[in-house]
Amino acid sequence: MIVTRFAPSPNGSLHLGHAYSAIRAHDLARQAHGRFLLRIEDIDGARSKAELAGEFRADLHWLGLEWEEVAPQSSRIAAYEAAAARLRDMGLLYPCACTRSEIAEAATATGPDGPVYPGTCRGAAIDTDRPVAWRLDVRAALEQTGPLTWLDELAGEQQARPDLAGDVVLIRKDASTPASYHLAATLDDAADGVTLVTRGRDLFAATHIHCLIQALLELPVPHWHHHALLLDSGGRKLAKRRGSPSLADRRLAGEDGHALADALRRGELPAGIVLDEGLHIHA
Repeated sequence: MIVTRFAPSPNGSLHLGHAYSAIRAHDLARQAHGRFLLRIEDIDGARSKAELAGEFRADLHWLGLEWEEVAPQSSRIAAYEAAAARLRDMGLLYPCACTRSEIAEAATATGPDGPVYPGTCRGAAIDTDRPVAWRLDVRAALEQTGPLTWLDELAGEQQARPDLAGDVVLIRKDASTPASYHLAATLDDAADGVTLVTRGRDLFAATHIHCLIQALLELPVPHWHHHALLLDSGGRKLAKRRGSPSLADRRLAGEDGHALADALRRGELPAGIVLDEGLHIHA
């Protein structure tokens, strides 16, 4: 059975890009008589606002979608901690006290998320009594797993290249945001039985890392479906931080949500919005 999910973070209202992603995940599941899940990814520290989860449900209902809701990330902290402890025991996590500015200054390469961490703290004696991040030693991890591949249903089979991103953070320095997206989303999808991870192409590169984590922790390996992105008139993907018009505003203004969803399915986009069909491997 195909199981898909829509997993928004309650740090801002949903916009048309979220609607497009939710509709794709919903329809892929329904066409296969599968399950479509809603998971609230609410561990973004002080930025997470509990009231937005209710707004998200109202938005999805307005679009005409039906879903099963699963446990939010805030209830899964123990699972993230257990996974991190297992990776430490395997000798694959190390503490890092570097700041972003220090990393930017020392980096000699650029990866999917910006400057690639140069491994400054790998093998160093770091005081873990102060706040530190915990990074995955990607080179050592690949030595344990060997070569890996993963399947995107649109782009085909991919050779996993987690090394392109360097030693990524799995446990954040900020205790209010305990696990990184890479660790939390990978564990959550496994726990929820997701078989087809449907998300935007801006997260294509993250899948190389997620594939590695799955191999290390012996998790089920889903397929992926990285869909095209909605862009604004300036060629930028829609984003909460840029104030893209929210679904809630459209809903409260009396717009027909079912009609909007059907238009998005047909590729008929509101003025000033375009669909980018190019394959993006950088966030």
